[in-house]
Amino acid sequence: MSDTRMRAPRRWPAVVAAGALTAAVVATGAGVAVAADEDRDRARSGQGRANNVILFIGDGMGAAHRNAARLAGVGLEGDLVMDSLDYAGLIKTDAADPNGFITDSAASATSYATGVKTYNGAIGVDVNNNPVQTLIERAESAGKATGLVTTGQVTDASTAAFGAHVENRSEQTEIARQYIEETGVDVLLGGGEDFWYPAGDPGTFPDAPAEDPAEGSRSNQGNLVQRATDEFGYQYVTSPYELTAANGEKLLGLFANQEMFQQRPEGQGDIYDPVVSLEEMTRKAIETLSQSRRGFVLIVEEEAVDEMAHSNNAQRTIDTVLELDKAVAVGKQFAEQDGRTLVITTADHETGGMAIEDTGSNDESGDGVSAEDGPFPVAGSAFSFNVDWTTTGHTNVDVPLTAMGPGADRLAGVHENTFVHQVMLESMFRARPGR
Repeated sequence: MSDTRMRAPRRWPAVVAAGALTAAVVATGAGVAVAADEDRDRARSGQGRANNVILFIGDGMGAAHRNAARLAGVGLEGDLVMDSLDYAGLIKTDAADPNGFITDSAASATSYATGVKTYNGAIGVDVNNNPVQTLIERAESAGKATGLVTTGQVTDASTAAFGAHVENRSEQTEIARQYIEETGVDVLLGGGEDFWYPAGDPGTFPDAPAEDPAEGSRSNQGNLVQRATDEFGYQYVTSPYELTAANGEKLLGLFANQEMFQQRPEGQGDIYDPVVSLEEMTRKAIETLSQSRRGFVLIVEEEAVDEMAHSNNAQRTIDTVLELDKAVAVGKQFAEQDGRTLVITTADHETGGMAIEDTGSNDESGDGVSAEDGPFPVAGSAFSFNVDWTTTGHTNVDVPLTAMGPGADRLAGVHENTFVHQVMLESMFRARPGR
């Protein structure tokens, strides 16, 4: 940890078995057990105060993306884990951009992170480029542990908005510097090694790999990995073994030059095979952050949903939603055991104008990248479905949200994305009126 912030002493060991979280709290004494039961009862009703917040963002994941994954993964009678949470709502995604109201990931994530609408490309700043305190900064100032996890670059828009302030999302090396030197995010796991190493120093992952020769180190602020480890006490890992073995309170893991996948149309070099799965990164993040007695804030993003939908690649889009769902299962299990954790799953926006269609109709979208995909089998049935697309860009469709734990009941209904920030903040730091 940095010298400027004292971390509360550990409350319990956070050992995680492969495939399952151990109990987050080991209660000793009848009084403590009863209190824990009361916490869980309040959490199930959406009431009480949250000690922890876990926000899952499926970048670009609209209702059709979730539904296609449900049909392919668990069938007509099944539920994704993210759809089994206690409360459901819809989130509006408009940006405050003079050039157009349809948001990008930076503006939307900034709304979740700060409660302020802003322009596309903005990271943690308002429409006048003024920095706005983020949820993670608020948590850090209260002594809570914090983490950012993604299959994209850990310095890209959806995670960056919670831990940095820049006028343009492209400033990824500056974002990395702010993470370690200013915000002090405790756990950083994802891709984007290129932005941490200067040109000519490839780090762990070679420059110009065959799957994408354009990838290569490009930090304009020197070797930030070395600075993170030498000056700020981060433990640096780049492999599944190193991640499992890591035991520090400050953890930096970079597992790819750029994204932890290759986003392209079907059969054109599309690859989704992360060095470490989102599920594993989420489990390790919770294991590490839950050592803080004062609680934690964790942001988990599956970036590949958006990138595969931009390529109108339905198979990979379905695959990546199902991968996100595995991570949500880790968060849900922890929250059920802990009783004081608000869990939210949602998206920053919808990508692709995705639709689910039957297999008997003609493909009205024509040829090219937006051609109809499928058929895909409906799990456990004789049915199948096609996926069609209307665009390779973002849309203004409201995105679904599901939630559980303290404060979750407030998210039922239709809300602006800024309201999600308000609920997360107030659930941790201010008791809601009448509770």
